[in-house]
Amino acid sequence: MNKKGSTLVLGIETSCDETSAAVVENGEILRSNVISSQMEVHRKFGGVVPEVASRRHVERITDVIQQALDQAGVKQSELSALAVTQGPGLVGALLIGVAAAKAMAFAAGLPLVGVHHIAGHIYASHLVKPLRFPLVALVVSGGHTELIYMPGHNRFERLGKTRDDAAGEAFDKVARVLELPYPGGPEIDRLAREGRPSIDLPRAWLEPDSLDFSFSGLKSAVINHLHNAKQRGTTVQRADLAASFQESVVEVLTEKSIRAVKSKGVDHLVLAGGVSANSALRSALSERCRKEGIRLSVPPIELCTDNAAMIAAAGTFRYLDREFAGLDMNAEPNLKLV
Repeated sequence: MNKKGSTLVLGIETSCDETSAAVVENGEILRSNVISSQMEVHRKFGGVVPEVASRRHVERITDVIQQALDQAGVKQSELSALAVTQGPGLVGALLIGVAAAKAMAFAAGLPLVGVHHIAGHIYASHLVKPLRFPLVALVVSGGHTELIYMPGHNRFERLGKTRDDAAGEAFDKVARVLELPYPGGPEIDRLAREGRPSIDLPRAWLEPDSLDFSFSGLKSAVINHLHNAKQRGTTVQRADLAASFQESVVEVLTEKSIRAVKSKGVDHLVLAGGVSANSALRSALSERCRKEGIRLSVPPIELCTDNAAMIAAAGTFRYLDREFAGLDMNAEPNLKLV
């Protein structure tokens, strides 16, 4: 703790294409959250180019950290600890953040905490309203679709995961075949509002009691629908196809999340990850949770995508549990949460 009795944690996030640093007080008060996006750089390539992302992180990391401290009105000497995304993510990108955090921790004599990226996404909601345990979290992003049970802070149990494509990955791939710009998720969300879910697409429910997900078959069904229409020489209403695809994804995510909450006997569901910005998913979960009497926590749009505030929030509770990392900590692109 600093001299004022508050826990001030500086978070650093560089797992993909966002260079971010933030200061969070006591795990829940957002003092600053600086994000330098590379979206425009990668858009012309139709996706993230790892080498380009790493170079951009090198160029921006020092300035972003200083901006976060300045906006928070905090001196380096007042910090309690440093938290950094250790994984998963792009190894080159992760290494930039980890190296910066280790150098700063060594120079300032501060405790260092490694944070799992998914844990960070879950803790984004804690910055709005404290998490109430036990809870179930639905984490949906470009690389992950998981249902996580949390009996308390810093404790995780996986209930279900994707067996193939993550939801966000499916959104991006379908957007590509629909010839929508990168990033595809927001573009499908926008286009779907103009259409009707009138096309019959599959829902992969898997085994009766399974809480796992599968979106590869749905993605293939969309591609086949487009291919068949081209062979017949018929026109596909892209807005209707986008709406039908999105409805299929949202229905499965919503139903399995409610099943998970009921299976654990809890009344708190947390929506997390980049796909949590999807308007249809937010609406469907809000309505279903209202009917079921379940408390739903959804972060604001600015905290849905990758940011350092969520890393600082999650890192605060690892710091309080004294789960410190050594200066030999390395980036782990395939780091496991549980």
